[in-house]
Amino acid sequence: MCSENRRLTELKKEKEVFLKTNRYNSKELNKFHDGIFNCLFQYILSEYIKTNGEPPCSFVWFVTGSAGRKEQGILSDQDHGIIYEKTEITCNQYFMKLGKWISDALDEIGYPYCEGNVMSSNSTWCKSLEEWKQQLHQWLVKENWESIRFLQIFYDSRKIFGDQEYVQELRNYIHQYCVMHPALLKRFMNNVMRIKKGVGIFGQFFVERSGSHKGSIHLKHTMYLPYVNSIRLLSIRERIQETSTIERIKSLREIKKYDEWLKAYEYSFNRILEYRIILFKEAKTYEDVHYLNIKQLSKEQRQEIKTLMRNGIKLYQQVQRIMEKGC
Repeated sequence: MCSENRRLTELKKEKEVFLKTNRYNSKELNKFHDGIFNCLFQYILSEYIKTNGEPPCSFVWFVTGSAGRKEQGILSDQDHGIIYEKTEITCNQYFMKLGKWISDALDEIGYPYCEGNVMSSNSTWCKSLEEWKQQLHQWLVKENWESIRFLQIFYDSRKIFGDQEYVQELRNYIHQYCVMHPALLKRFMNNVMRIKKGVGIFGQFFVERSGSHKGSIHLKHTMYLPYVNSIRLLSIRERIQETSTIERIKSLREIKKYDEWLKAYEYSFNRILEYRIILFKEAKTYEDVHYLNIKQLSKEQRQEIKTLMRNGIKLYQQVQRIMEKGC
């Protein structure tokens, strides 16, 4: 595609203008991101069809990661994939090339390429439905860290354009395997066992000791991910289809044994999503949105962030006990 593309320039400008406003919350921000994704995908597809023809079969383009969970911040990278109906070489060639167009266009409007290559331009994330089932099975049976990581990434997948049933069918495939092989849940648990603590027992922050973010705390690892990973584990266990952490908590709370004790964590996670916008309005790069210099915090903010971090560890420990008991 031509780099000087007027429609992509318009989408990039629209994104920049929106992010400079001060009147949106996390839900509105992610609705905006979804709108940009939809507009970009439909434009790219229409342009692609002009030179490559109509899609050879039904398909779905999905997002995953923070986009799949509807938890993107001010700045976000790419996490997406494609599932298509027919296992044919012509279909593979068609959708792999389309995936490259999508990845390049997203980068052009301000969503940088995923460092882990979780993108439709990567054959790992662009496959036929049957090939996806084979790949999921390989991830499910392989006892290594990367396989479990990929399963967790896929579990957060959500349709943006196309056939939603394909995503649900594959998520159900994971659910069914877990029923037959309950030990898999322990592997999921072991994969996220190492929590990077952000606050000590005496209330001191654990800051980065070197590098460009010296003196800052890594909010993604110390405050955000303990909630995300813990709630995902419970959701896999209870066969929850929702992808956002808040929606998963709401669905889990419909189960009596989770209702009361998850109530406080629902509030805590909503506060974390608010902080991710409040504290990073002026972020310049994607890496910047993960680090926070504690010197810019008020006394009240410091205290609340410490509480949110401690609650995340407490939630994780409670989920760990549930998984170990297996009940």
